[in-house]
Amino acid sequence: QVQLVESGGGLVQAGGSLRLSCSASGSIFRIDTMGWYRQAPGKQREVVATINNVGSTRYADSVKGRFTISRNNAKNTVYLQMNSLKPEDTAVYYCNLNGQTGILRPWTDYWGKGTLVTVSS
Repeated sequence: QVQLVESGGGLVQAGGSLRLSCSASGSIFRIDTMGWYRQAPGKQREVVATINNVGSTRYADSVKGRFTISRNNAKNTVYLQMNSLKPEDTAVYYCNLNGQTGILRPWTDYWGKGTLVTVSS
């Protein structure tokens, strides 16, 4: 199995910054994409940012210009630098990995347990 562990969440005032980290471990053969998703109370889970195996990034329109995703392939770790935080960013943030556990295994999505980010006004 593949395990993902997030860290870096917490309480911050509007306009502040946080940096989230996610480290993957287990039977990982190859990673295609890692990313961050979030779910606010009463809302559906949405994609925040993704980065693929060649470094291409994508961002939700709501976070463009404020958030930056990066990864360390050697450590199977992905980061999310969040600046100019708004109360609307309050949510549980989940780490995602799309990869294989073997060359003949299917590409599969794996999820962390989530880390809570709370932005006060």
